[in-house]
Amino acid sequence: MRAVIGAVCALLAVLAGVLVMVSSAESEAAVPPVVLAPHGGAPTIYAGPGDRAQLDGLWRVRRDREDRGLQRGFHTGKFGGELVRTPYVPDATKISGRRGIPYFRGTVAWYRTKVDVPVDGTYAIRFESVNHKAQVFIDGKRVAEHKGEYLPFETKTFLKAGTRHSLVVRADYRGPTAMKRDGWHRLWFNFGGINRGVSIRRIGPSEMLHPTIRTRVDGGAALVNVTVHVHNNGESRALPVKGTLSRGDRKVAFEFPAGTVAKEETAVLETSVRIPDPALWSPGSPDLWELALEVPGESSYRARVGLRELKAQGSRLLLNDAPVRLRGASIHEDVFGRGDGLRPSDQDRIVEQLKAIDANATRTQHPLDPGLLERFDAAGIMVWQGIGPTDAPGAWTSRGERRVRVAKDRVRTTFRQTQMHPSIITWNLANEVAGGGHPEGQIPYVDSMAEELHRIDPSRPVALDIWGAHPPRKRSQIYSNIDMIGWTNYIGWYEATHAPASQLRKLIRTRLAKLREVFPDKVIAVTEFGAEANGRNTTTKPGGYAFQSHLLDLHLSTYGSIPNLAGALVWNLRDFAVAPTFYGGSIKTQVPDIKLVRGLNQKGLFDVRNDAKPAVKVVSGRFTAQAAAEGR
Repeated sequence: MRAVIGAVCALLAVLAGVLVMVSSAESEAAVPPVVLAPHGGAPTIYAGPGDRAQLDGLWRVRRDREDRGLQRGFHTGKFGGELVRTPYVPDATKISGRRGIPYFRGTVAWYRTKVDVPVDGTYAIRFESVNHKAQVFIDGKRVAEHKGEYLPFETKTFLKAGTRHSLVVRADYRGPTAMKRDGWHRLWFNFGGINRGVSIRRIGPSEMLHPTIRTRVDGGAALVNVTVHVHNNGESRALPVKGTLSRGDRKVAFEFPAGTVAKEETAVLETSVRIPDPALWSPGSPDLWELALEVPGESSYRARVGLRELKAQGSRLLLNDAPVRLRGASIHEDVFGRGDGLRPSDQDRIVEQLKAIDANATRTQHPLDPGLLERFDAAGIMVWQGIGPTDAPGAWTSRGERRVRVAKDRVRTTFRQTQMHPSIITWNLANEVAGGGHPEGQIPYVDSMAEELHRIDPSRPVALDIWGAHPPRKRSQIYSNIDMIGWTNYIGWYEATHAPASQLRKLIRTRLAKLREVFPDKVIAVTEFGAEANGRNTTTKPGGYAFQSHLLDLHLSTYGSIPNLAGALVWNLRDFAVAPTFYGGSIKTQVPDIKLVRGLNQKGLFDVRNDAKPAVKVVSGRFTAQAAAEGR
């Protein structure tokens, strides 16, 4: 039987000159590698260097709860386990209550597959995310280590043709409390393992990396600035870099200034091009251009980009010189049964659910998968993008020189990975800052990184989310280089839970008026508000569906009557997993008999099974009316 399987599985495929094979075997000799066909092996992220293939075939994964895998030689690929496709998060259904505690604490998981290549050469294997500590082994040799999550990293290694190379990943995601002390706090469940895609590409004489694009609208034209990092793997020489921007039957060619690049050095090249009648990107018309860059015959890079100009002008957010108002809901990359290891179909569903409430924007506390960002680009959904550390309200865990250095590196890595996405409208540097900022290092960190982002990316404003329970009473240094303020507002939920509607409206208006007094010249949006809801509570009481609907309707109708407010983003689009001990937070003080599910944040408009709550209809109605009133 195995011989028959071996005969039928030897399929041939070539993807841009790279042949990749992935083994589903229990052992070295069990079953020949399953070949990734051209369509199955196509990258799930469109943007990137040429000559890439996706390692999304079959892997084996094995949990190592006693952490004895290294002693047992797992790094050589000698272990059995569950047959999966990456990305894959172990135990993603075991999230709530007492049952979820050991899984939240994490474990060690080993992943293995086999890789074949068509020709001898140096190859880059890229991981979009592994949580939390990753060790990568090829043929039993450790070739890379990485700490963190939602941050890409890669290893370059020489691979021989005709050899079935062993690729093993050890993912250690134990100890969320220790992660927090180390500056890696997270406000959601500790999903572990290879939670984003893995790809491979051959390294040629040169490499093209980290392109950026900036647009300035000039009358009926767009002035487009393009930069790219070009690495020379050969002898010192001039590297001719060319590019095109294409859309339909239009094609605009450009070149970069020629310059000598020394061996094993990287040059940052820059050029500009003027495009008349540019088909600008906006939520109502999310037009995209195809960007193609190349060193002819050596290396290439492609991406779909949007040409648009975004700026904060006093209290107004302007997109292509027109005021824009945000309407939508925040998201977490969290799917029941898969955790944060989303598949393309899961990313499509997030877009569908945002469209179901007529959203033009979303907010996220962590860097999103570029594949999801590409979907937001195409759908015209703007992103309030959290970047760098994420802390609990008023907290700051990146203390000390080393942690601050890591925090800054996280910002720069996300910037390099996602800068070209037109959907990202702001870099948000911290979550729910209290007052004038945490005194143990948060203030200089935010101030310096805001200044740096303005310098390297003048195409976007920089934002800061503030804690509504402890707002700033006056201007302070942490806000000096900030353009946009996101206000968290839980009036009617954690605060004044049982107050009548008239009092809630007055409180909202009063607080926003005070915030405007502090920041008369900054863009202000409400970036977090809402209430938990499930079927366990009386529908009209706190925790019930009607209560959630009425509170969201009250907030949205009140915000609609306040001038110079740049919009409102509901918390959250969908229920998501948090620490299994979480049971509603301070709402239990206000409503002692409320019935919630331990380990779930149930403020979503959709539940964990993706079923719509009644609030979807209410929010959609408000947002649709707002869009109609604005004429778009």
